[in-house]
Amino acid sequence: MALRLIQVGLGGIGGHWFRTVLNSNTEVEVVAWVEIVEEALQRAIEKWPLPQERCFSSLEAALEAYEADAVLITASLTGHVPSARTALLAGKHVLMEKPFAPTIQEARELVTLAREQQRILMISQNYRFFPRVQAARQYVQEKILGELGTITVDFRHYANRAPVETNRHYHIWQPLLADMSIHHFDLMRYVLKQEPVSISCTSWNPAWSRFEEPPAAAATIRFDGGAVVTYRGSWVSPGQPTSWTGDWHMEFTDGELIWNDRSEIGGVTNNIFVRRLGEETAPVEPPAMAPTDFAGSLTAFVQAIQTGSEPGSSGRDNLKTLALMFAAIASAEQQGLPIEIASLL
Repeated sequence: MALRLIQVGLGGIGGHWFRTVLNSNTEVEVVAWVEIVEEALQRAIEKWPLPQERCFSSLEAALEAYEADAVLITASLTGHVPSARTALLAGKHVLMEKPFAPTIQEARELVTLAREQQRILMISQNYRFFPRVQAARQYVQEKILGELGTITVDFRHYANRAPVETNRHYHIWQPLLADMSIHHFDLMRYVLKQEPVSISCTSWNPAWSRFEEPPAAAATIRFDGGAVVTYRGSWVSPGQPTSWTGDWHMEFTDGELIWNDRSEIGGVTNNIFVRRLGEETAPVEPPAMAPTDFAGSLTAFVQAIQTGSEPGSSGRDNLKTLALMFAAIASAEQQGLPIEIASLL
């Protein structure tokens, strides 16, 4: 029997979920849609299209009108915590976009509420659900190249062409570190199988940038297993674009692993290569994997509910990713001062 779902948030990311996952997924049945912005609600009704009688301007009204098992929150950040709290108090499981709260304190409160209500709270860290990500994680887990040491991650994309007046992305809070780098921060924890200890981060706004807040940053992150990550990210780089996961270069005792995935940027190809000491670089065959991306997140959510098990990117686990993100922002705001991650948890 399909999981009955209410979707909250019908803007850009909500539309992506609807078109690419929900509209054709047999694991769930969307019984209602919620959007508090009337213009966005009417636009979704007309363009997606959606049945008028199943669309609401409040989650409370949707929950009262239709029976549901879970709530998918694809609203903007300001709507995450209120929607999740309402859903959990109503006894519903919750899958939500990241970052899942604007403060660590609010995130902790949601995790506690989910535990008290005995409901699943999962954060959609969709970048985990790709084959080359899984292959890289396997190299670390099985120590195929020995011990992991130094990692570099580069993300580049030129999202600086649209007119300032019509592009919402230029005006959001922390467009790189909160809106994009949180994907990479979570992948670091997931692939390295280590937890971050401290970060030193610098962010800036290049002269040609149309963004209000810094769209570029560089950071050094120490992990509890001894790994050190050098991270660079930019929304305004004129250089060769990377994939959405970024370009990864991982150094081990006996060689290096070079990979990327989720390549939806023009001219970028998904690749993973290994080079053992003294040998030539060779391609790695990634594992077969389906579903991937957002659909992978949804399947993991459904399976967690069916089995009563905690998903890998539960709210409890994702607190550590959120803490790394907030530590990066705090460090950048203090001219690169190192921030201990534990101080935020």
